[in-house]
Amino acid sequence: EMEAKYTRKMQALRDEMDLRRKTEIHELEERKNTQISELMGNHEGAFGAIKNYYNDITAKNLTLINLLKEQVEDLKKKEAVLEKEKADVLRENKGLTEPLQEAQELVAELQKKLVNYYRDKEALMNSKAHLKIAQKELKDLQWEHEVLEQRFSEVQEERDDLYQNFTRAINEVQQKTGFKNLLLERKLHGLLSLLEQKEVELSEVVAASNLDPSALSLVSHKLEDVLSTKNATIQDLQLQLARVCKAHNDMLQTFEAKLTAFGIPLDNLGFQPLSFPLPGQ
Repeated sequence: EMEAKYTRKMQALRDEMDLRRKTEIHELEERKNTQISELMGNHEGAFGAIKNYYNDITAKNLTLINLLKEQVEDLKKKEAVLEKEKADVLRENKGLTEPLQEAQELVAELQKKLVNYYRDKEALMNSKAHLKIAQKELKDLQWEHEVLEQRFSEVQEERDDLYQNFTRAINEVQQKTGFKNLLLERKLHGLLSLLEQKEVELSEVVAASNLDPSALSLVSHKLEDVLSTKNATIQDLQLQLARVCKAHNDMLQTFEAKLTAFGIPLDNLGFQPLSFPLPGQ
């Protein structure tokens, strides 16, 4: 009975366990099928996206390939044109070789000239600097020349005025000096004549009067006093005449020195100034 009892329990437990296993297996299968369905859906979506992506890339690549083919064709055409131009340029280069050589020689010559040009330019700059200095000196000299011309004009006017005044003064002084000398000489001759006459008269009076020696001595003393006075007067007149002649001669020397300083020859005066001899010469 116990064995039958536990056998029934064992069978019941096995049935229960089988049912649970089947149930769990069924649930697992359902979850597996759900996951498979989800994975398949996801894979199909991803595959569609990848397919679209690669289709787009393929389309773009095809477009790019076509574009590159067109560019290649254009480049080939351009290459052909460039080859043709290259051939033309080579022919032109062959034709320009001689002109190029001539141009190179010309360049070498021009470079030599350029060196000379820089040297000449530097010399020109130095010359311009010297010219500016010379022009400044010329302006200064012109200004000094104008100033000297103005001063020369003033000096000429002063010389002309001095010449006129001096000529007038010379004439006046000559006239006055000549007239005064003439008066002094006449006065001197008159006094000498008067002295001779008085001496003659005195001799006659002494010879006729028969005076005694003392009276004669007194008369002689008085006569000597008169003669001394007259001689003093004569000497004063001679000194005055000497002073006048010396002043006239000094004035002539000063006049000649001024004319020489102003560069005026004495021949331009129109007359010859006279110098009076001093008494005793």
